[in-house]
Amino acid sequence: MFQNYIKIALRNLRQNKGFSFINIFGLSVGMAVAMLIGLWIYDELSFDTCHENYETLGQVMTTQTFNGETGTGQAVAIPLSEELKIKYPKDFRKVAMASWNFGHIIAYGENKFSKDGMWVQPELPEMLTLKMLKGNIKALSDPSSILLTESLSKILFGELDPMNKLVKLDNKTFFKVAGVYKDLPYNSEFHNSNFFIPWDKYLAEQQWVKNSQTEWNNHSFQLFVQLNRSDDFERITAKIKDVPMKHLNAATDGKEEILLHPMCEWHLRSEFKNGHISGGRIQFVWLFGIIGTFVLLLACINFMNLSTARSEKRAKEVGVRKAIGSERRQLINQFLSESLLVVFMAFVLAVILVQLSLPTFFNELADKKISIPFGNPVFWLICISFTLFTGLVSGSYPAFYLSSFEPVKVLKGTFRVGKYASLPRKILVVVQFTVSVTLIIGTIIVFKQIQYAKSRPVGYNREGMISINMNTPELYGHYDALRNDLIKTGAVENMAESSSPTTGVYSNQIGFDWKGKDPNAIPLFGIVSVSWDFGKTVHWKLKKVVISPVITVQIHSP
Repeated sequence: MFQNYIKIALRNLRQNKGFSFINIFGLSVGMAVAMLIGLWIYDELSFDTCHENYETLGQVMTTQTFNGETGTGQAVAIPLSEELKIKYPKDFRKVAMASWNFGHIIAYGENKFSKDGMWVQPELPEMLTLKMLKGNIKALSDPSSILLTESLSKILFGELDPMNKLVKLDNKTFFKVAGVYKDLPYNSEFHNSNFFIPWDKYLAEQQWVKNSQTEWNNHSFQLFVQLNRSDDFERITAKIKDVPMKHLNAATDGKEEILLHPMCEWHLRSEFKNGHISGGRIQFVWLFGIIGTFVLLLACINFMNLSTARSEKRAKEVGVRKAIGSERRQLINQFLSESLLVVFMAFVLAVILVQLSLPTFFNELADKKISIPFGNPVFWLICISFTLFTGLVSGSYPAFYLSSFEPVKVLKGTFRVGKYASLPRKILVVVQFTVSVTLIIGTIIVFKQIQYAKSRPVGYNREGMISINMNTPELYGHYDALRNDLIKTGAVENMAESSSPTTGVYSNQIGFDWKGKDPNAIPLFGIVSVSWDFGKTVHWKLKKVVISPVITVQIHSP
C-alpha cells in the first residue's frame, strides 16, 4: 500500500512540474534557513563545553562603584589570588592567575609569526583540560617552558619534532617547547590563545607586574577558579564578595566587590547591571530562534496554500477513489504520504543548500566555523523528527480537507466549495503576509542601524590608519628613529605612539584632584598615554584648548 502511495505521489509531481518545483524549492529554502539558524543556536549554546570542567570553572569578576555608578569587569588585582588560596582552600579546587590574550612575535629560526598567547599559572592548562598531544600538561611549573597549539607547532616546525626546541618570544626571551596540545574549537573563549607561557617568568621579566603582587588597587589581570561543585557559585560568591574591601579604603578607592562568573554563562550572559547578570548574547539566541521558527512557519503555510489551491483540480480524483471503495483514512494517508515525500525532497535540497552556504557565506558572516555534524546520531534524530513534523504540519490541512469531499456531488459536477471552506486558507495568507512584512521591516531597520554604525562620526579620521602592536625592543626601543625613517619613505603621513588603540581604553585611574572638586567624589578617569604627535596623526577634532602657566592640555571631541 505504501509503495502505491509513493508511485501516485511521484506521478503527480511529474505531471505538475512547475507546481512541484515551487513547492519543493520554497519549502527547502525555508528549511535551509531554519537549519542554519538551528546550527548557529547549537554552536552558541555549546560554547566552552569542550572543557571537561565546564560546569565547575569560573572567572572572578570585580564590581566597582564610583560616585554612585557601578560597573563590572574581568580585571582583578594579583593579591586576590593568594588570598583565596590561603583563606578559602576548601571552597576552591584550583585557582590560577592569567594575563590578557596579548599579541606576541614568536620565532623559530627564520620562521616568525604574530600570534596571541597568555601568561598563566601552571594550574590553568589542567583546569581547561587541554588535550596534550606531546609533553606534560604540568610543564609550566618550569619558568622556561612553553605550551603550543598543534597548529602553531606545525607552522613553526613543520614535520620536525617540536619537543625541547627553543622558540624566541618578542625577539628577546627564549622558551623551551615542553608540550603541544590539540587546538581548542572555535567556540571556546580560549580559542585565540595559541600558546601558554609561565606566570613566574612574567613576574621576573616585567617589573610592574612584580610590583603589582602587593597592590590591591591595580586591576590589570584575570583570575580563573575551579570549584568542587557546580552549584557552589552563589554560595561562595556571598562568602568572598567583600574580600577586597578588607585591603582597600572606601573613601579613596571606592567600593569594590567580587563575584564568581560560571563558565557556562561567559558567552551568553556576559552583561552586568548593578553587579548582577542582566543579559547578553542569549537575547540574540532567543531572537534568532523566533525568526527561524517564523521562517519555517512561512514555508509550511506557503506549502499548505499551494496544496489547497489545487484542491478542486483533484476533486474528481477523490470522488473516483471514494466511489470504488477508498476510505477516508486511506485518502488521508495518501495525501500525507505525498506531503512527506515533498518534505523529504525539500529536506535533501535544504541540506545541500546548507552545505554549500556554510563555508562560502554563512560562517564568514556569523564569524563561525560551523559544519553539518553528519556523524552525530542526535543530529539525524533531530532532522528526522524535524522532517516528520514539518511534513505532517504542512500536509495536515490539505489531507483532511481534500479527503472530506463527497463523491456523489463531485462526480455529478454539483460540488461547490462551502461558504467558509476557504476561510482557513485566507487566514493563512493573512498570517503569511503579516509575518513576511514584519520580517522585511525588521531587516530594513537592522540594515539602517548597521549603515549608521559604519558611517557615524567617531571623532577621528579612520581612513588609511593602521595599528601595529609594538612587541619587540627593536620597535618600542627605537620609536623616534622608526618614525623618521617611515615618514621619509613618503608612504607614511604621520605616526604616533599610544598605550591603547583608538577603539578602546586599556587603563583607568582614580585619585585625581583639582580646585573646586567635591571632596566626597571619587571620579574614575580613562587613561591613554600618547606621544606628542598622536592628535595630529588621528586628526582629532579639537573641542577646546585649555592653557595654564604650567601645562597645555588638548581636549578632543568624543
